[in-house]
Amino acid sequence: MDDPEDYDEVEEDDEEGHSEPEVTIEVSGLSLFTHVGVTAAEREVGQRLLLDLRLDAGECDATVTDRIEDTVDYAQVCEMANLVAQQRSYKTLERLCTAIADRLLERYDLGAVWVKAAKPEPPMALPVSEVSVEVWREAE
Repeated sequence: MDDPEDYDEVEEDDEEGHSEPEVTIEVSGLSLFTHVGVTAAEREVGQRLLLDLRLDAGECDATVTDRIEDTVDYAQVCEMANLVAQQRSYKTLERLCTAIADRLLERYDLGAVWVKAAKPEPPMALPVSEVSVEVWREAE
């Protein structure tokens, strides 16, 4: 038999209306050519990186309005990540990921940003399919 208190909770939710959905935007496999690496030779030659981005947009009006202006434009996010990766060379993927996360948090009203950078076939003595670093930053 159902508990009568369960019905009260449903009625309260109906009176308050539906809560807004939480929005997460993900970009997978953004391919960039950049100059990142510990050795000067690696930074000079450059290499391809694959970025995955996850943006915690929270409640966003686009769920109702269907307007790009009411959400985070993931094409602009990709352009911004590419710009950060091109503006200077980085020795570590950790620093690159952090720089991208910080720029995205500065530009957009986000709760948090997760950035993963992967080097396919990194220059190492032993064969490895890829190495990657993930950075998670929350808005202050």
